[in-house]
Amino acid sequence: MGERDLVAAVDRAAREWPDRRAWTFDPGESLTFADVRRRSAGLAATLADRGIAAGDRVAVMMHNRVEFPLTWLALARLGAAMVPLNPHYRGEDAGHILEHSRAAAVVTSDDLAEHVHEALGSAAADVPVLDVEQLRGTGLPPEHRVAAEDTVNIQYTSGTTGRPKGCVLSHRYWIEIGRGLVEGFPHLSANDTMLTAQAFSYIDPQWNLVAALMAGAHLVVLDAFHPSTFWSKVREHDVTYFYCLAAMPSLLLKMHPDPLDRSHRVRVVQCSAIPASRHQELEQRWGVKWYEAFGMTETGADLRVTDEDHDELVGSGCVGAPARAREVRIVDAHDVSVPRGEIGEVVLRGPGLMDRYEADPEATAAAFRGGWFHTGDLGRMDEVGRVYLVGRFKDMVRRAGENVSAREVEDVLLTHASVRLAAVVAVPDELRGEEVKAFVSISGGSEQVIVSELAEHCGQRLGRFKVPRYWEVCDDLPITASHRVAKTRLVSEPGRTWDRVDGVWR
Repeated sequence: MGERDLVAAVDRAAREWPDRRAWTFDPGESLTFADVRRRSAGLAATLADRGIAAGDRVAVMMHNRVEFPLTWLALARLGAAMVPLNPHYRGEDAGHILEHSRAAAVVTSDDLAEHVHEALGSAAADVPVLDVEQLRGTGLPPEHRVAAEDTVNIQYTSGTTGRPKGCVLSHRYWIEIGRGLVEGFPHLSANDTMLTAQAFSYIDPQWNLVAALMAGAHLVVLDAFHPSTFWSKVREHDVTYFYCLAAMPSLLLKMHPDPLDRSHRVRVVQCSAIPASRHQELEQRWGVKWYEAFGMTETGADLRVTDEDHDELVGSGCVGAPARAREVRIVDAHDVSVPRGEIGEVVLRGPGLMDRYEADPEATAAAFRGGWFHTGDLGRMDEVGRVYLVGRFKDMVRRAGENVSAREVEDVLLTHASVRLAAVVAVPDELRGEEVKAFVSISGGSEQVIVSELAEHCGQRLGRFKVPRYWEVCDDLPITASHRVAKTRLVSEPGRTWDRVDGVWR
């Protein structure tokens, strides 16, 4: 496996396994590895005819359909970069990404075109919107020599202090992830059928695709995660490996037991944030081992539990030891390593991390200070070098696999005429891990009316998963000496709260 870039990975797969199934979209099409190369190259030629060239950034907003990854691979062949847009984003959050990334065009489908135009209006941008249905082609793309350090994604992830940040990801980033999963645990191969159920705008389906290309494995892509039918799809497609995260395990356990629960071919499940108290229950019900893993958009695949220590760590919450080519330390506020067992910030280094945050040198320098990437996660390390996460510095809500920037939601709330002060925090949630709660100080009006207005105000400007579920109206919010809202006091002294989903005050 000597690939250095995604184009080489596509070309090698087409040579070695031309007639083997590469992708099955359910619902949707199935493609062989030869089909993937032919169609992505033809799409690259068509995009070039539309003016897309090396160095351009092209936003892509689509639901899970075969054209999404084909567009990504086509852009990679041209030396351009994809800027994925969450299909649930609306004018303000999508508009920020379009503006910040300096997208030269947007590729979308007819069902999402309205959202794209809304976002372009929010960004005051005038770029072509390309209908993916009109981009089918069979020509040859212009010659372009791809380098491992070329940018292939501007992948936005919720920032800790403001708007989402654009992670600049190279071909090397993706190849390192794929190589680690093939040459190291879980040792993916051409005998595997992988499955992903997340939106392709996220990082996880993308690394699944790269690993499958490099392994010669068959990748099954579902339209979304549906707990009631997930395991039937696993059985239908003879899946041997899948990755999941956040609320997915808990949602699966809520489904009624089925006599066929253990009738499958899955050999490995990797999962981030396995609920420790239910880890053993997951394994007993489906008869397969679940392995904890940790990674970030900025850093790729970093820590993982393997066969060597799985049995010892079930239910421990341990995220494992460093993966291939990764180093990890636990440091104090001065970036000095703390003794084993003590809590500090988890920092990482190794090849294949992101290059930088797009147009944000200060955030880049802060994150990479001292040559180590600072994750913002708090953890401790045991005597053999395995890491246990215990909290975080980040002002972030991790809701069912989505990272929600508190600052982004606060900024939207403060644009409402009735809001004097706003603070957004994470609160524990049994199903989703965390939920979004907003504390607001308002000027006049009925609490119930204002809260309903504020929820609608957020929903019109942000993806629906960012709209707070819980609302607490306060006369005023406590302020620190540095004139910031004292969120720790708000969380430690909760008051009467409106639950938007259940429609009750608690």
